[in-house]
Amino acid sequence: MAKRGTPDVRSRILDAALDLLAKHGFTELSQLKIAHAAGVRQSHLTYYFPTRTDLLEAVAVRSVQELLASLRAGLISQSIPTADLPLIVGKMLADKRRARVMLGLIVSSDEEREIKRFLRRFVAQVRIGIAGIARLLGHEPSATDVAAFHLLIVGATILNVARDDAASRRECAEIARVAVSRFLVPETQRAGTKRRRRRKAAV
Repeated sequence: MAKRGTPDVRSRILDAALDLLAKHGFTELSQLKIAHAAGVRQSHLTYYFPTRTDLLEAVAVRSVQELLASLRAGLISQSIPTADLPLIVGKMLADKRRARVMLGLIVSSDEEREIKRFLRRFVAQVRIGIAGIARLLGHEPSATDVAAFHLLIVGATILNVARDDAASRRECAEIARVAVSRFLVPETQRAGTKRRRRRKAAV
């Protein structure tokens, strides 16, 4: 089980793991390489994260929590306009690191039941966060709305890792626009957006 440790050391380790995932993928992720990239001894890394699974779970939780917290803070302070949300979500989808973390955990979950249990808890927590974002936008989402949004963005980001080209990144941007407008914003806002588009098309 991962230990708490000092925030600075943990952050360096988790950041290094994310960077290595981005550059080399899950198969090249080793404790030795992560320790070297983080500038810590391997014994330090294994103290905080005894197994690669512990590390991946911590990376998954931290990266998603930071994303959701950033979106919440931006929407509350209005530093993120609602109109910019699809663009921000699209960029998140095109970030291959988080998808690689999840793919690594999914592959490992067939052999370790505890990872499967972690993934079930993790999905539930992510969906609570998605519902919270929708409420900040003035929409009370159904469980199906939240699940549909989650499935769309996960599918898009995994396919982006598989294809890894300009077309897949453009598709991420379009899927983000559809997912946000269809499942996160209130129906009245969606109707207003459609009217504005029709007016623009008529000009």
